[in-house]
Amino acid sequence: MTFALAIIGRPNVGKSTLFNRLVGKKLALVDDTPGVTRDRREGAARIADIAFTIIDTAGLEEGDAATLTGRMRAQTEAAIGLADAILFMIDARAGVTPTDSHFAQLVRRAGKPIILLANKAESGASTAGVHDAWSLGLGDPIAFSAEHGIGINELYDALREALPEQTEVFYDEEPEEAPRLTLGLEEDGTELDKTKPLNIAVVGRPNAGKSTLLNRILGEERLLVGPEAGITRDSIGVEFEWTRGEGSARPMKMFDTAGLRKRANVTGKIEKLATADAIRAVKFAEVVVVLLDATIPFEKQDLTIVDLVCREGRALVIGLNKWDLITNPGKKLLELREEADRLLPQVRGAPVVPVSGLTGSGVEKFMEAIFRVHEIWNTRISTGRLNRWLAPVIEKTPPPAVSGFRIKIRYMTQPKARPPYFVIFGNQLDALPVSYERYLTNGLRETFGLHGVPIRISKKGTKNPFHDGTKRKIW
Repeated sequence: MTFALAIIGRPNVGKSTLFNRLVGKKLALVDDTPGVTRDRREGAARIADIAFTIIDTAGLEEGDAATLTGRMRAQTEAAIGLADAILFMIDARAGVTPTDSHFAQLVRRAGKPIILLANKAESGASTAGVHDAWSLGLGDPIAFSAEHGIGINELYDALREALPEQTEVFYDEEPEEAPRLTLGLEEDGTELDKTKPLNIAVVGRPNAGKSTLLNRILGEERLLVGPEAGITRDSIGVEFEWTRGEGSARPMKMFDTAGLRKRANVTGKIEKLATADAIRAVKFAEVVVVLLDATIPFEKQDLTIVDLVCREGRALVIGLNKWDLITNPGKKLLELREEADRLLPQVRGAPVVPVSGLTGSGVEKFMEAIFRVHEIWNTRISTGRLNRWLAPVIEKTPPPAVSGFRIKIRYMTQPKARPPYFVIFGNQLDALPVSYERYLTNGLRETFGLHGVPIRISKKGTKNPFHDGTKRKIW
């Protein structure tokens, strides 16, 4: 039986370091600066044979509910409500502070099992702080070091004692092997697997409304939002199911990311870490939503972000957020779609969808655009269809001659999708102009409906037996 465990404590006691150690990956941003974590983050953790969900939270601080500090505390309190048990963490080197004592009362009122960790206890100087933790009245403190892994065995025993039923081990049967894709020469195919969660990254400039839109999609205040720019730092992945119009539910994992500013403007260490985390989310996503502020769309930074998505080979959806602020929406949408095609020829025809995270208008069409472009990204076109298209295209506009030699394209195939990847075979292909490759790319996009995805084309020539300048011997 699985369970959830929330890590609670004041800022800079090592909560994110412990989170990373338990999940076995460096998912949460870690820095010596207090208050790096703002949103709550969930991850799949394991200690030996115990598997559970771990929740990293923002540091507990006092603040008015309307302030950023107050909203961060509300997220932490929500994590306490979701958890089956609480890991209350203090800094053993600093000892018990008045803030620790105050928030110990908060977790005690939750009425859930509490495990007290005295972190940063790797040196003898922290012994007094470990003993001081008894004064909190939360039970036996565990001398712990999240950075060095000291105290993991004691934490395992404490989990067994605190949650005896949930920590029983059940061994699942081995899952059946998924059926492999088979593609005949005259059959189109797909690499789409609807049983796996669809990974989506939402990126954009600061204050474009990414977190607000995700909260609207989820139907709850899951992510920290506010008027301040740059609230989000960690790339937070949220798993949920979305029911489409035909009634089928699709598992999804959507990542909220930090706002991406121009590289020259990114100076602070924490912002650099947040930017790197957002770029990492793009690399691991299948569909990337570039969310624009509809009142100031297609800034230079927006185009730079789209270019990054194309280089990584991800499916693209352009979201126009804050659409409720547009006065003439029909005319404005037509203009912005024409501008998108003009400014972004590498993904011509990418869906441009108006949406409002504040009011919820356009969310259904926005999600359908994500599903549609994901299906295109997974599409494989049969060799037969490709070459029936290719022959008249080459006949109508043959490749130009280079240095008196005619470039000959024999045939084309698509060995893989995600994104669509094509290989053309022929002679003298090294001299094929980029303009002609672009001509073939545009033809593929328009003929087979490959809108919103980058297209890759590689060339493979036949070997010339006289390439080394020697003649074959004729008998």
